[in-house]
Amino acid sequence: MSLAANVALRRSAGEVVRAYVELTKPRIIALLLITTVPSMILAEGGMPSGWLILATLLGGTVAAGGANALNQYFDRDIDEVMARTRRRPLPNHRVAPVNAFAFAVILAVASFAWLTAMVNLLAAALSLGALLFYVLVYTLWLKRRTPQNIVIGGAAGAAPALVGWAAVTGRVDLPAVVLFLVVFLWTPPHFWALSLRYRKDYEAAGVPMLPVVAGIAETTRQSLVYAVLTVAASIALIPVSDVGPVYAVAAGLLGAWFVADAVRLHRSDGRAAMAMTLFRHSILYLGLLFGAVAIDTLARAGA
Repeated sequence: MSLAANVALRRSAGEVVRAYVELTKPRIIALLLITTVPSMILAEGGMPSGWLILATLLGGTVAAGGANALNQYFDRDIDEVMARTRRRPLPNHRVAPVNAFAFAVILAVASFAWLTAMVNLLAAALSLGALLFYVLVYTLWLKRRTPQNIVIGGAAGAAPALVGWAAVTGRVDLPAVVLFLVVFLWTPPHFWALSLRYRKDYEAAGVPMLPVVAGIAETTRQSLVYAVLTVAASIALIPVSDVGPVYAVAAGLLGAWFVADAVRLHRSDGRAAMAMTLFRHSILYLGLLFGAVAIDTLARAGA
């Protein structure tokens, strides 16, 4: 084989690998997993074993990758229409649909088997339940039928907090439920901010996201309501868990920042630039809030 042919073959193999990685939506996976480790630390009251953290994160990554690949398989017709998504592997014909489906199923089965064997059955069941909820309830049922799609569907993205807690304790306790609620309530303003920016895309694809169905003013109003509820849930963690003053101060300051962004978006009448500011800041808010959970717990454990 000539040098040119070898280079072409390597490039082709690399492109295939990148396409399959794209199917898993790695950036979204990273966002999901930032809630897992702090939940584990809070459940342990300190740092869990490195192996348990690694095993839980690996299983969660594979499960989330399978869910995202299945989402792209079933949404490939929508993705072809929307400018934001038409370069994804399926609408761009870099991966055959049947191969994407098989890849996703393999990931789903592998994640359940791994978590069952290396963590515990409850963590595996919660992870698989989140995957099935995201695919069957959100993707196949809610997304194309109701503007409440992202509200209800947000339960899938909030599940890693439960998985992390269950990985350490083998059960789900009230603090884990509160952490779940924080992510669940945070999801609508986070995603509605993005949907405001791409409202015309969703309208063209016939997806009834809230800005398309209810308009910009109602979307920004509801985003503000959910931002306030998110902060309230974050404060509710204080009396039901062992978090201390470091977390309390962080939750208050971060919450004020998050709500202020939502207020500015509402007052701006949903301006795209302000929507994307809220979207980006919401990611920082969630990461810093859960980081505060971990830092507070570790600081008290070492005191």
